[in-house]
Amino acid sequence: MARTYDESDVRVRPGKGSRPRTKTRPAHDDAVSAMVVSRDRGRWGCVLDTPDAREVVCMRARELGRTPVVVGDHVSVVGDLSGDEGSLARIVRVADRSTVLRRTADDTDPFERIVVANAEQLLIVTALADPPPRTGFVERALVAAYAGGPRPILCLTKSDLADPAEFTASFADLDLPIVLAGQDDPTDVVADMLVGTTTCLIGHSGVGKSTLVNRLVPDAHRATGVVSGVGKGRHTSTQSVALRLPGGGWVIDTPGIRSFGLAHVSPDDVVRAFADLAEVVTDCPRGCRHLGPPSDPECALDQLTGEAARRADAVRHLLLAVTSDTGRSAPTESGRAETGEESGT
Repeated sequence: MARTYDESDVRVRPGKGSRPRTKTRPAHDDAVSAMVVSRDRGRWGCVLDTPDAREVVCMRARELGRTPVVVGDHVSVVGDLSGDEGSLARIVRVADRSTVLRRTADDTDPFERIVVANAEQLLIVTALADPPPRTGFVERALVAAYAGGPRPILCLTKSDLADPAEFTASFADLDLPIVLAGQDDPTDVVADMLVGTTTCLIGHSGVGKSTLVNRLVPDAHRATGVVSGVGKGRHTSTQSVALRLPGGGWVIDTPGIRSFGLAHVSPDDVVRAFADLAEVVTDCPRGCRHLGPPSDPECALDQLTGEAARRADAVRHLLLAVTSDTGRSAPTESGRAETGEESGT
């Protein structure tokens, strides 16, 4: 005899299917805009765009998934915006970025790591001695800046220990602003260049980056260290942080880094940063790397003369410095590539 069934035979697993799934997400019309100023183990410090510029601690909302949120990002936040101890808000939106400073672990790593977002300027801090300056790192930082959008500035510390003329000659034709920020140099020139802007500072450990930040922002209290006997700086800053400048604007201090991979950068990304060269290379054949003979015998940059030709040669030097060290990280003055990375970066 066939069995009959009724509703008592239907079994429903507890906790499953009790709420229909939907792709509809809340609009968060009451969200408040803010700027990310710090990050630490899945929590972000955000300064609200309110008259009191209150800082709140935030988590990333579930609907953002694995969307990267970095220092400098402009975000929208909801939840507990009191800023009280133990309070926690949520980041629900990340605005489009105007500039992005990226790097990879090395020149073959496909994974891009965003160092900072929306920085208008990149201050490349380099010591003239102790540790000795590394042209390769500066060249790679310049390439990353030209590709990502922030305006690069070369900042030289420890100017009382060495003459900057020989080192800066390598960058003479790039229209690169250069400023001295040694202990005996006044900070007025640097401060004037940073006021009213968002500027990211990068450099090797031990070059005096955090010392410079403390001079620019007296209440920053960034940790400083000494240079080890092998010529490498001791890591001091462990997390990127944005600090408000007394005269207005922000300075973003980043941990010291030893490698600056550029797997994400193409030659066109660099050339496009120079308006006069960008127009010329439109006549280059497809796949041209703009290195000139013998690699690229039909490169349109070969037609330039005078100042434009010197600038093209300087840009080619940057491109060659990157492409000739493929698969390795930033070359040092001795020609060896440094590998690895400071902990916490």
